[in-house]
Amino acid sequence: MNILIIIAAVLISLAIGILIGIVYRKKVAESKIQGAENEAKRLVESAKKEAENLKKEEIFKAKEEIMASRKELDQEIKERRGEVQKQETRLIQKEKNLERRSDNFEKKERELEKELQHIEEQKQKIEEMHEQEVIELQKIAALTKDEAKQRLLSEMEKELTAEKAALIREQEQKAKETVTKNAKEILCYAVQKCAADHSQETTVSIVALPNDEMKGRIIGREGRNIKALETLTGIDLIIDDTPEAVVLSGFDPLRREVAKIALEKLIDDGRIHPSKIEEMVEKAKEEVDSIIKEEGERAVLETGVIGLHPDLVKLIGKLKYTTSYGQNVLNHSIEVSNLARIMAEELGLDPKLARRAGLLHDIGKALDHDMEGTHVEIGVEVLKKYKENPLVINAVEAHHGDVEPQTLEAVLIQAADAISASRPGARRETLEAYIKRLQNLEEIADSFDGVEKSFAIQAGREVRIVVKPEKISDDQMTILARDVAKKVENEMDYPGQIKVNIIRETRVVDYAK
Repeated sequence: MNILIIIAAVLISLAIGILIGIVYRKKVAESKIQGAENEAKRLVESAKKEAENLKKEEIFKAKEEIMASRKELDQEIKERRGEVQKQETRLIQKEKNLERRSDNFEKKERELEKELQHIEEQKQKIEEMHEQEVIELQKIAALTKDEAKQRLLSEMEKELTAEKAALIREQEQKAKETVTKNAKEILCYAVQKCAADHSQETTVSIVALPNDEMKGRIIGREGRNIKALETLTGIDLIIDDTPEAVVLSGFDPLRREVAKIALEKLIDDGRIHPSKIEEMVEKAKEEVDSIIKEEGERAVLETGVIGLHPDLVKLIGKLKYTTSYGQNVLNHSIEVSNLARIMAEELGLDPKLARRAGLLHDIGKALDHDMEGTHVEIGVEVLKKYKENPLVINAVEAHHGDVEPQTLEAVLIQAADAISASRPGARRETLEAYIKRLQNLEEIADSFDGVEKSFAIQAGREVRIVVKPEKISDDQMTILARDVAKKVENEMDYPGQIKVNIIRETRVVDYAK
């Protein structure tokens, strides 16, 4: 019982203590809140005072700035007024100067009028004196004015007649020379325009076999013979079901000829193995070199061209193994040389220059497999290297219209080349295929924006594109040429190269009124 009383007393004590603590804490919190409110009021009052002070300072500063601006404005107005006064003073001075000049001009005008009147009087006196002198001269010469005039005209007519006759003779001589030159040019142009179709050759690299068993021997065990032959010559051998024949396929006609000769020698010998193949290929190369030299000398002898460098003679002989659209280029060059010489003799031009340029006009085709560029560009470089006659070089460079011909002989080369090559028709091509190729070339060029007109020339070897100068700049021409060339490469099939020539012309016209 006592324990319960004690516990109850403890609990009552704790409750009383807790209540007292709560009351105390509440009073402490209220005192803190009161202190914070007082501090806040003090801070607000202090902030208001500072704001009032700042406001007064800003107003004072603004008033000072306004006063300073007014002073600057007053100073600027004073300066402007001073400048205006100075300008007014200058204008007044100029006005006075103009008035003085006007007075001077009026004085000079009056003086000039007096001088003109004096000159008129002097002129009248001189005319009277002239009439008196004429009367005196007539008395002395015993001739009237009309008679003297008639005699003078008669003498002048005699002198003019002699001069007129000399002038007429001179002009007739010049006219004859001009007419002769024009007649030659017109004749050359007519020959070029009337070039007729001509026959053409075709060459096929086919080696005949004595029997079909020889095909197996050419192939060899596991194909070692045919591999050796293809490796040494760079030519592909096509052995198919064609009876007693092997087809040689290769881009280089010289290598194809070496392979053909070597294979024929192997067939004749009968022993076909890699070492023998290597030996026969070397012999074939020597034989081809010998044939090239002989053919070059034959061409030079047949056309009568003398003084050629030995290397040029070899290049001419090399044309024997080059074809263009199925036509042998060496025979074509000899034919062009002879045609140009005959026409030059008929027209009274230089036949030596004509036949020399005709023989050399396609010499670049002997190297176009080894060098970059068209056969015209390569030929010009080779001829310059061996210091050939500049007129011959111009004829070679102009035979496809790349440059303007400097001589009539160069025009003859164009005509002879057209006759021998059967333009239009481009030798092995039909006329329809030739025209279609030119149309496709022009259509591709016209498809680009900024192109005004395009022309396919030189049997499709060149396309000349005239662009609109307001749409295509000089820098854009380079990009356009490359784009056209790429599109031609992707969409057309053609032999050799096609030159893309962009032309941009700006004309300025004015009138003198």
